[in-house]
Amino acid sequence: MTKDQSIDHHLRATWQAIAKMYNDQAAKYDSTMAMAFVLLNIDMEEGTPSTSIGPQIGMEATSLSRILKSMEDKGAIYREPNPQDGRSVIIKLTQLGLEERAFARKVVIRFNEVIRENVSSEKLNHFFEVIGDINRLIKENAFFFEDYRKVKKKKNGS
Repeated sequence: MTKDQSIDHHLRATWQAIAKMYNDQAAKYDSTMAMAFVLLNIDMEEGTPSTSIGPQIGMEATSLSRILKSMEDKGAIYREPNPQDGRSVIIKLTQLGLEERAFARKVVIRFNEVIRENVSSEKLNHFFEVIGDINRLIKENAFFFEDYRKVKKKKNGS
């Protein structure tokens, strides 16, 4: 199998191109794509517990801690004690954070608009269906021989 025939190669290459595009835009505002994803996942009024941000965006706690520290140093966020859980904090947006969140939101919306203007609804529906199937297979651990046999047996009723 060549890399052009490899599904994971196309997924990875596409995601890297998207990440580069987002990072190029974020760099204009002394930010990163990861920071923008964090901003987009913080509730604008109530804030968000720090422990729930990582799972929402698929980020490990150590990486998230570094990013939150950078964002706090920059003045985009601040931390408040969590009244429901004294062990955690609520991450809240400053005025700068709100402005950067609004910009990040516009970039994401524009990306989606351009895709929807240039790719038919039918193709997008197929894309979402295929991505859904891939995610389902990942959740079912269908990619390694031992696990695949278990999934196949379950489906066949054996």
